[in-house]
Amino acid sequence: MDNIMKFGIDEARKTMNENKGGPFGAVITDKESNIISVASNRVLELHDATAHAEVMAIRKAGEKLGTHDLSGCILYATGYPCPMCLSAIIWANIKKVYYGTNLKDAEDIGFRDDFIYNYINNKDKDILDLVELNHDECLELFNEYKEKNKEIY
Repeated sequence: MDNIMKFGIDEARKTMNENKGGPFGAVITDKESNIISVASNRVLELHDATAHAEVMAIRKAGEKLGTHDLSGCILYATGYPCPMCLSAIIWANIKKVYYGTNLKDAEDIGFRDDFIYNYINNKDKDILDLVELNHDECLELFNEYKEKNKEIY
């Protein structure tokens, strides 16, 4: 198991040293520990705030397996996943995550997630102004989708 994490560490170190992203790597395996995908943080390279290692690994695994449902897969991350990555992991149906460093370790080098947790927990609503708009028209779109019996994921 700890050998698998080394693939994430090596990938993170490579892209970190190329100034493509932070010290974050991720590996997704099947339940037999066969590696499906390896990825690193590429936020700086891609100018994409969502290009975190875990999300990139999920994208690669989904593409490789031909499905958005990664049930039975295991994710290894060099750092405790941020709220966005936790959500992506849950949406992908990954039920087991191993992580190397914790939130305090990330905070100690300047990466902070506390403001996002504060927003989610209704402690600081100044972070984002979230306003409902055009509800009826958008609901009509949702109902059209439902009527077409589209897959819910």
